[in-house]
Amino acid sequence: MKVKPSSGSRKLSRRQFVKGAAAAVGAGTLGFPTIVPSTVFGQSAPSNLIQVAQIGCGRIARESEFPGMFRHNKLARIVAVSDPDSIRVADAKQLIEARYAKDLNLQVTIKTYEHYREMLENKSIDAVCISTPDHWHALPTIEAALAGKDVYLQKPASLTIREGRQMAEVVKRTKRVFQQGSQQRSSPQFLRACELVRNGVIGKVKEVYIGLPVDPPGGRTEEMPVPSNLNYDLWLGSTPEVYYTEDRVHPQSEDIRKRYGRPGWLRCEQFGAGMITGWGAHHFDIAHWGMGTEDTGPIEIEGKAEYLTGGLWDVHGPYEIHARYANGAVVHVSNKLPNGVRFIGENGQWIFVSRGSQKATSSDPTAGQPILKPLDASDPKLLEVEFKDGDIRLHQSPKNDHHLDWLTSIRTREEPACPVEVGHRSCSACLLSQIAMRLGRRLTYDPVRERFTDEDANRMLSRPQRAPYSVDAVLAKHNIKI
Repeated sequence: MKVKPSSGSRKLSRRQFVKGAAAAVGAGTLGFPTIVPSTVFGQSAPSNLIQVAQIGCGRIARESEFPGMFRHNKLARIVAVSDPDSIRVADAKQLIEARYAKDLNLQVTIKTYEHYREMLENKSIDAVCISTPDHWHALPTIEAALAGKDVYLQKPASLTIREGRQMAEVVKRTKRVFQQGSQQRSSPQFLRACELVRNGVIGKVKEVYIGLPVDPPGGRTEEMPVPSNLNYDLWLGSTPEVYYTEDRVHPQSEDIRKRYGRPGWLRCEQFGAGMITGWGAHHFDIAHWGMGTEDTGPIEIEGKAEYLTGGLWDVHGPYEIHARYANGAVVHVSNKLPNGVRFIGENGQWIFVSRGSQKATSSDPTAGQPILKPLDASDPKLLEVEFKDGDIRLHQSPKNDHHLDWLTSIRTREEPACPVEVGHRSCSACLLSQIAMRLGRRLTYDPVRERFTDEDANRMLSRPQRAPYSVDAVLAKHNIKI
């Protein structure tokens, strides 16, 4: 995906903005040009700062989205938060207000909400960050876009391929700036690896090997009283009613450090797909970026997996997947492979890329695993190739910062590093893998129609949605057919 030059009709190009923004951030000041249309921002936004609201105030919000916004408080401010858990709302409010008092000497009052729908009615809010469980990704994105808000959405894009397609189409129709939280695109080693591969330094890509973690078994099964601080029906959302137990949701602890530990819902198929989407969305995204298949998907896929038993958690355990693309390349995925992405060319040369020692959160499930090189190759000279005029150059995030890239795009109205179709397709590859693992047989898939030739598999492209949390109901309300 080449970075497109700015249209002559735009008043401010991305390159111009990034250059000015980076300099201003470094200097600690930033004055925005008055040529940006006022419709891009809330009319009551002080000093034209981007007014950001947070949907979901759990572990990822505290370790990714809040710090991401705090780093750029000359560009944007968090003004409101929402979560079905009132303790999490109160913790978020306290954290944000204290941080702005410390960093900016500002006494602010963060607005709080239980349900994000009420928050979206606030017209002064320009954008939202969504850091909810996976089953609560597509619907708030759709409703935020319909309310005129730009969106930063944590990966994976959706719980099912159908709702992911619905989400992508609404975001495109409303022309909102959408950034998927696939932050590896903003890390220099992943950019470098994909540019090298796209420019043919290893020849035509024949195979890609993706290594991912695996979830442990367990989870308490006993029914528990619903905590008074949790709106459990709202938390369940579109998924079926099921009794409450803490290991199905998130920790309830008086110790704030334990309160934001790794939640149990990650390991329940009712709310997600396990590691195949949890980390798979990151690494499939890089595989697609390197192969140039960001707007499509595999045409054939097969998989097998063991499934967790003996406790509450029921996502896949050890697994192996093989996905063939129309370009002839085959992507292999397994928990037995090194955690990262290895591109192999037609002559056996390869480039490997990983996070190295970098961790996205303090509870990343990679404890005990060896730290791999962030960038490696079969021949180190492959990594030293210099690009020429006319070579493919991919999107580079300003200051290698995924949140800054999103805020920059809100200003320029140009696509960020991981726009909605790209996020949907990386998630789709993961969900196709999940379906193949569940059925245990080879499947043929049409990535244009997003349909299998196997009707059992087609029935797994969507799930029934519980009222009043149905995507279809929201689209019908707005007279949208997708």
